[in-house]
Parts: sequence; C-alpha cells; structure tokens
Amino acid sequence: MTESARRDASPEQRVTEWDGDHARTADADGELLGVDPAELGDEDLIREVQSLHRTRLDTLRHATDSALANHLRRTAELETEYLARHPGREVDPHRLRDA
Repeated sequence: MTESARRDASPEQRVTEWDGDHARTADADGELLGVDPAELGDEDLIREVQSLHRTRLDTLRHATDSALANHLRRTAELETEYLARHPGREVDPHRLRDA
C-alpha cells in the first residue's frame, strides 16, 4: 500500500490483523488479549464497556493502528456479550425519533 493510500485507508484496511469482521490481537504466545466477556459478571462487563467508551476518542485520534484495532475488537466483543445478555433492554422513549 502506498503512503498516500495508507493515509486515506480506514484503520481496518491499515491494520494487518483485521480480518473483515474484527481484529485479531494476540500476545506473544498467540492467545487473544482480554478476558472472555462471557466469563465476566454483569458489573465487570458494564465497567469494561464504560472504560472503552471513556477512552474511545483518545484511542481513535492518537493510538497506534494495532492499539486501535485491539480497541475495536474488544468493544465489539463486550457489546455483543451485553446485547446477548440483555436482548430486551429498556429503550428510553426520549431517544426515539418520530416516524
């Protein structure tokens, strides 16, 4: 990829470990990083999601490509687990748009 194409590419295109659905970030032993979200209790899961959302903009703007890819992967993992646990989650009526 040329330097100008690299600058214009999305993080998913720039990061070699991106597989199209999510990033694969592993430690030196090839193990994926982070605790399996299914193993987290509800409070821990919420805390982890809050932490990722709190650091999102800084990660997007200033992190390395691999750190951003890891952030994207972890966010997807945790949010998917949250939605699996709370499929009928409460929707705030003030957040709805008129049809």
